[in-house]
Amino acid sequence: MDLSMRWLNDYIDVSDMPIKEFCSGLTLSGSKVERWETEGSEISKVVVGKLLSVVPHENSDHLVVCQVDVGKAGNGEPIQIVTGASNVKAGDIVPVAMDGSTLPNGVKIKKGKLRGVESNGMLCSLGELGLTTHDFPYAIADGIFIMQEEEGCAPFELGQDIREAIGLNDTSVEFEITSNRPDCMSVIGLARETHATFDRPYTVKTPIFKGVDGDINSMLKVTIHNTKLCPRYIAGVVKNVKIAPSPRWMRERLRASGVRPINNFVDITNYVMLEYGHPMHAFDIRYINGSEINIRNAKNGETITTLDGVERELNENMLVIADAEKPVAVAGVMGGEYSGIMDDTVDVVFESACFDGASVRTTAKALGMRTDASARFEKGLDPQNAYPALMRAFELVEMLGCGEVVKTFIDADYSDKTPKGVEFNAEWINNFLGTDIPEAEMIKYLEKLDFKVENGKAYAPSVRIDIECKADIAEEVARLYGYNNIPKTIIRGVAEAQLSEKQKFERTVANAMTAMGAYEITTYSFISPKYFDKIRLPADSPLRNTVVITNPLGEDTSVMRTSVLPSMCEVLARNYNSRNPEVCLFEIGSEYIPGGEELPDEPVRLSVGMYGGKKDFYDIKGIIDSMLDLAGVEDFEYTACTDTSVFAEADSFHPGRCAVISKGGRVFGIIGELHPEVLENYGIGTKAYAAKINLTELMEEATAVKVFKPLPKFPAITRDLAIVCDETLPVAELEKAIKRSVGKVLESVTLFDVYKGKQIAEGKKSVAYSISMRSHEGTLTDDQADAAVKRVLKALEELGAELRV
Repeated sequence: MDLSMRWLNDYIDVSDMPIKEFCSGLTLSGSKVERWETEGSEISKVVVGKLLSVVPHENSDHLVVCQVDVGKAGNGEPIQIVTGASNVKAGDIVPVAMDGSTLPNGVKIKKGKLRGVESNGMLCSLGELGLTTHDFPYAIADGIFIMQEEEGCAPFELGQDIREAIGLNDTSVEFEITSNRPDCMSVIGLARETHATFDRPYTVKTPIFKGVDGDINSMLKVTIHNTKLCPRYIAGVVKNVKIAPSPRWMRERLRASGVRPINNFVDITNYVMLEYGHPMHAFDIRYINGSEINIRNAKNGETITTLDGVERELNENMLVIADAEKPVAVAGVMGGEYSGIMDDTVDVVFESACFDGASVRTTAKALGMRTDASARFEKGLDPQNAYPALMRAFELVEMLGCGEVVKTFIDADYSDKTPKGVEFNAEWINNFLGTDIPEAEMIKYLEKLDFKVENGKAYAPSVRIDIECKADIAEEVARLYGYNNIPKTIIRGVAEAQLSEKQKFERTVANAMTAMGAYEITTYSFISPKYFDKIRLPADSPLRNTVVITNPLGEDTSVMRTSVLPSMCEVLARNYNSRNPEVCLFEIGSEYIPGGEELPDEPVRLSVGMYGGKKDFYDIKGIIDSMLDLAGVEDFEYTACTDTSVFAEADSFHPGRCAVISKGGRVFGIIGELHPEVLENYGIGTKAYAAKINLTELMEEATAVKVFKPLPKFPAITRDLAIVCDETLPVAELEKAIKRSVGKVLESVTLFDVYKGKQIAEGKKSVAYSISMRSHEGTLTDDQADAAVKRVLKALEELGAELRV
């Protein structure tokens, strides 16, 4: 809903209120403001000017040189402007863009020369000001805007800012109106909210029209055949209509509200819809056969050509407005081709009705149509609002002098007028909200919103169709009292919320991964069964036993995943195909392992994926190392994955370039380079690396509490060893042997060099370690250190390794 602030001021004076304060206040009281915008804000230094002379350009056949009086903007001196427009003459009043001015879309105007003649600005067309001929019907679209003074508008002043001169300076506020508040889709509804929010007086005048004598019943007959879908239908007649453009003040308000002006009668229906929130329609009485209006269900196969020129087939569930022979409008959605107002229209029927919201919505959806009228009707409108809306339309007809309103009208009213009272209990409201608001103050809040409180009940105005229970009353009190004024309270009987150990562990892992530069992703838990083939999952793998979704969105989302690896590969492929040169991603997600007739198990997994740059196996291994350390997992091991049965997804990795991660013989993860066939299946044209960690099992191996260790009192002794061993011997085996041999005085073992070359025999490698030893009971002696090194060398000999000399 776009609200014209100039229009709002007709009902409540907020002209002295800063727009930011207005928007903030309405948002906090429940009417959310999306944005606000002042018309013509991009326009500057464009003024009203008068052409003193227009003479041909001496060096051009199509250019003319104008002397323009811009009044005070030119310090009393005329300025010279060269233009190619052919519709200008001396005496015309025109918009003048001065030197240094700006126009919509960032266009800047500078003085210069055209064919050798100085030009100190530009004469503007409607389009250059962001306007159309709908805004100023007397102007032309492809020439300079020749301004004309209009009735009811102040005369132009030379040098006057063009925005002020032509009314292009209204402020429009865009509201996001929730579906339960159709009353706020109107100027009057938002004026009521403004009154309640800021406690400023507002007035809604009762529409008044004089009318002419005549009996509408001799001109028209109205019958409602389905009173459930149409509880009220009011019809009135306007004779001897005069189709013409609307006055400027009406065009300005419609434009600021996002509605295009068309002609006086169409504009009146749109104006009333915006003002009262009640859609209206006008029929040319010539095209109502039999002078009958029947509100009935359509017949199966019946067709209507709507105002947009499209023939649409109807069915019996759709409500239509029909004459004696055929439908002339789809109720609440759009009129028929011949129901509109034309230039030769003489007599008009004004319709103000109320249709069932659900019926309008299903009809509009089935026909593929959505209009301003249907958007309002489908939210549910107040039948009692149909009468003042019609009276306002009649008032505007007489105000604009565009026809003679017949005094009588037809009101087929089957609506329930019984006021709906809701229990009002101040004590209950305070307990519900956790507040201590006096009852009198609550009543004051409700009365601001036109509620009546009497005999223990609150009666909402009929337009408030959303008020159904006492919790709704509490909400009205709360939003006017101020949500920010309601004290914080802990729910009774519930302990203060705390993270579980599982949540803490998962957050620790996520924070560690983020700290190492990985981006977190979230993928769907349902996948396609084809994904298992793409990651080379064996045909007999238990992971192919999945939970099947009974009503999937499609085959690609038909089963619950039993592995997070395909989801990670899909995201890697999407990034690669989008030419993202380098990625490092992680996800903490669940797998769904069937458990017979019971609900599936949902173990939590960490998946990591990366490619690009100079990344290799050791990059992803370094990330996993750091994550495990931060998560409190110690003494874990990497073992080359030579047996694919060790881990379910082992076949997805390159043989010889992957490892399983374990602790105490318990495997909880796999890491490595993705298999070339997997990369090909996903269309990834570079090496990619992935890891899967079973967080549920990993958490059991983690140390929850970090133990403080005091700074050492005694110095450490370091020994460096270079060892020659078989090329196939994993360095992890060497490291385990060193740790066992040194014993409890070992502080750290650091691998700092691996060498293969001329000085090393073929099939051998040189591995260098730095061993740091420290005792917490006293200073280690060289003899103790040497003894430890001897034990190390003896243990390494058993593995076929010897000291390099």
